Amino acid sequence: MWAASCLASCCAACACDACRTVVSSISRRSARIAYCGLFALSLIVSWILREVAAPLLEKIPWISQFNETHNREWFETDAVLRVSLGNFLFFTILSVMMVGVKNQKDPRDSLHHGGWMMKVICWCLLVIFMFFVPNEIVSFYETISKFGSGFFLLVQVVLLLDFVHGWNDKWVGYDEKFWYVALFVVSLVCYLATFVFSGLLFHWFTPSGQDCGLNTFFIVMTLMCVFGFLIVALHPSVSGSILPASVISMYCTYLCYSALASEPRDYECNGLHKHSKAVSTATLTFGLLTTVLSVVYSAVRAGSSTTLLSPPSSPRSGAGKPLLPLDKVDEHEEKEKSKPVSYSYAFFHIIFSLASMYSAMLLTGWSASVGESGKLVDVGWPSVWVRMVTSWATAGLYIWSLLAPILFPEREF
Repeated sequence: MWAASCLASCCAACACDACRTVVSSISRRSARIAYCGLFALSLIVSWILREVAAPLLEKIPWISQFNETHNREWFETDAVLRVSLGNFLFFTILSVMMVGVKNQKDPRDSLHHGGWMMKVICWCLLVIFMFFVPNEIVSFYETISKFGSGFFLLVQVVLLLDFVHGWNDKWVGYDEKFWYVALFVVSLVCYLATFVFSGLLFHWFTPSGQDCGLNTFFIVMTLMCVFGFLIVALHPSVSGSILPASVISMYCTYLCYSALASEPRDYECNGLHKHSKAVSTATLTFGLLTTVLSVVYSAVRAGSSTTLLSPPSSPRSGAGKPLLPLDKVDEHEEKEKSKPVSYSYAFFHIIFSLASMYSAMLLTGWSASVGESGKLVDVGWPSVWVRMVTSWATAGLYIWSLLAPILFPEREF
């Protein structure tokens, strides 16, 4: 017994030392990666609890006392929502604490990049505490998560538009024949992929002998948007380019595919899954991995975007520059102390808060999963409509980005 106790103490000490080594190795440059890792960990925990925690939640009095009529899927959804709520509160608290951080001399800058052992412990405690809150709070969080997920999808669209316009401006700025040819080749490939993919959508989701008017409407509307992008972008009065139009066209086609693929597997017009109700572990793993990569990429890009998130004291503003640099050493030290932050810490954490809501909706089928669809990631009619509305919002924002400079020439866009 004494030897076992000593062995357990040694193992615990080694584990603590290992954790301390890992968190101490997180530098300023790798802090965003660490936040992404913590967020990905929350999704993995949510997925695991969704699969195994239902029997345990059924035995907890303050969770099951109001659920005489609910089935196993309700407890699986509840487990995901409680983990998501803890994750949401963690990043929201950090966001509130980081409001107004403009330079690295602010003590909160060190909190954003350091203190990882304390932050990991707080995250764990918050997640655990969420399993003690009343069901009414979780239900309220479930309701607001649907709106928060919509905001997160809107941020994704804005980031995409910012990316494609920046990509086009960079290549055009070279003002060389090679880059103009590259623009044309990439645009041609995107349009070929768009039309080939659209043909596959008709083949997969409008099977012969079935009344699939809704799917046909979705695909035709997407193609109309594609042709609309091209017409508006090439109009003489619009300073558009074919590259952004082609990339947005391909993205809208992908969203249409994603929406149609999210239709229930027993839906007669979903020919892609051939009415299969069996869900393999590989399918679940791939779906979760795709979700993690998509959400993490959006959060990182949002937190890294100097175009969207530069604080007022960014290096481009020229603030804090001395008029008479008499002492260059003191000037250098002062610059190091008051160096502006490169992105908004508060908005960075808000993106993770919204992403927590969005991920919870994906893992629970937007809280409307029934039967076998509840075992899938991002499957169900709510997901279909969310994807299609996102596609139409993308089309509307892109057209607006082309027409706004013409409608409001006195404003800078």
